[in-house]
Amino acid sequence: MSTRYPKDVEGQPNAQDDYAADGYEEVPLISPKETQYSPQKRHFSWIHIFVAFLAGILVQFFVGSMSSGSISLPDWSISSGVSSNTDANDGLVPPYVGSTEVHNYPPTDPTGVDTELFPTNVGYAGPTPTGAEPAVFLTAPSYPQHSGAANLLVPPKFFGAKTSSGKPFDLFRSWGNLSPWFSVPKGAFGVNSGPEPPETCRVTGLHFVHRHGARYPTGSKGYGSVAKFATKIHDYGTKWSAHGSLSFLNDWTYKLGEEILTPFGRHQLFDLGVSMRMKYGFLLKNFTETNTLPVFRTESQNRMWSSAMHFAIGFFGYPFEGQYEQSITVEHEGFNNTLSPEKTCPNEHLTNRATWYVRRWVEIYLKAARKRLNAHLDGIKLEPEDVYGMQMMCAYETVALGYSKFCELFTVEEWEGFDYSLDIYFWYDSAFGSPFGKVLGIGYIQELVARLTRTPIPVHNTSTNGTLDDNHITFPLDGRSLYVDATHEVVVLQILTALNLSTLADSGPLPYDHIPKERSFRSSLLAPFATNIQFQLLSCADPSLTSTEQIRVIVNDGVVPLSPLKGCFKDPKHGMCSVSGFVESMKESISELDWTWYCHGNWTLPKGDKWKTVDGTVHREDL
Repeated sequence: MSTRYPKDVEGQPNAQDDYAADGYEEVPLISPKETQYSPQKRHFSWIHIFVAFLAGILVQFFVGSMSSGSISLPDWSISSGVSSNTDANDGLVPPYVGSTEVHNYPPTDPTGVDTELFPTNVGYAGPTPTGAEPAVFLTAPSYPQHSGAANLLVPPKFFGAKTSSGKPFDLFRSWGNLSPWFSVPKGAFGVNSGPEPPETCRVTGLHFVHRHGARYPTGSKGYGSVAKFATKIHDYGTKWSAHGSLSFLNDWTYKLGEEILTPFGRHQLFDLGVSMRMKYGFLLKNFTETNTLPVFRTESQNRMWSSAMHFAIGFFGYPFEGQYEQSITVEHEGFNNTLSPEKTCPNEHLTNRATWYVRRWVEIYLKAARKRLNAHLDGIKLEPEDVYGMQMMCAYETVALGYSKFCELFTVEEWEGFDYSLDIYFWYDSAFGSPFGKVLGIGYIQELVARLTRTPIPVHNTSTNGTLDDNHITFPLDGRSLYVDATHEVVVLQILTALNLSTLADSGPLPYDHIPKERSFRSSLLAPFATNIQFQLLSCADPSLTSTEQIRVIVNDGVVPLSPLKGCFKDPKHGMCSVSGFVESMKESISELDWTWYCHGNWTLPKGDKWKTVDGTVHREDL
């Protein structure tokens, strides 16, 4: 097998489970006795009639009790309150709210299953010759754009809507990190160029980083979480009622799972894999010529593993065995991992209170919405956090179910405010406004430098994993033309911060009392579901360049200028930098960071907005 699955990783497939030849029971769908029917004559006495009468009264009482809310249904409810499923909630910390409607598919022990009768391969495949690898960069007149929202529906009220600046409004691009990824417009990051290489250059390699696909909400009960909103509705039971635009709440049930990919999220990563194969498939020729296989990385968390598998199916097709090696790193406390670096940084809990900023902005931009929505409720009062949670519910329900009534409740301006609230959060939590933005992303930069220079990491003094990174099999450094790494949106932002891409931060620090007219940092452009970074390697014959080997950083098809980096010349047309200049700049950045002090030092930050940064670092003299 080319894919490796650690035996101690929960939820991963086991090859032995594919064909359970032993230990199953053969159960006919209909037994012979069940097919026989012989009607019998029945006699009813007055006692039967009296018992039936009493039973009817008891049934009526039982139904009335249910409608009054005194008896809760075990799995689902049609009342406006939300009932919990105790079986589904085992081991979860209160006040967990499980999905009101639980559809546990597949069945745990389906009847009539015989895998020997349904083999996955019966032979007779017919001719299977391969053709040339796709290379959109080489054959197409333009680069294909990704719209990002297949199978999702937008409320009709937003058809043709305009933003406050007069531009076309797109709801699906107004959810910050909860937006589906899309090709950003040319010039979004300051370079008016697409991912296609300049005429004098050819693509020689790709280092590709992507986020997981759309997921259900995480287990966090942070500010504005959908679980907290559902809990509030549940706690009020049937003591409230809704009318007008909120009348759907009377029958609303909470239908979201937790943490894992939604069907749309699975589609995103499959589609991303197909997209990358169409653009960079020609790079696989390098592996055929060197008799090697590419190594892709992901983490043990279910949504990370699932994202990697769906990307692989899209990129390689099924079955993908024998076409690549899948490295699964452990994502858990105490395990060094550049793709989840916070797990080994105890001080990471120190924060300059990103939520502190979000709360204040929510109270401003949702003031009118709160008043408007409360007018349609009797017996319950929505606080600012509840209204914010309803906007969150819109995004999560849409990527999970395809459509959400909550989306209809808000105006274009309020969705612009929601999008900005997530910009504020990630700016101060994970990116250029975070004291840990750079240090948590620097481990991946160390790995990138090692790959570009084909030299081992000299000192493992960050989140790098020496056991894996010092092994030429799990971390090859032989100049392979393709690397793929799966991670989270916070890590993507930390990597961009560690790259010192200051043009993405020129609008910071972000204020909490208004939306700046022009801002370069937008989480919907940088960190949506399935966001991706292309570190594109080029070989160029342009005599005006100081080096033939060039690199570009492309985020969601938008080229990011590298000119702010020391050693990189200003290239407004293509955003390139020599590989040697880029590497030297990254080495200098690595040497400036003290992981031990950042993650294990005894220091604190001032509260509120008393302290700010725009480069993702803490300067000791400022404390």
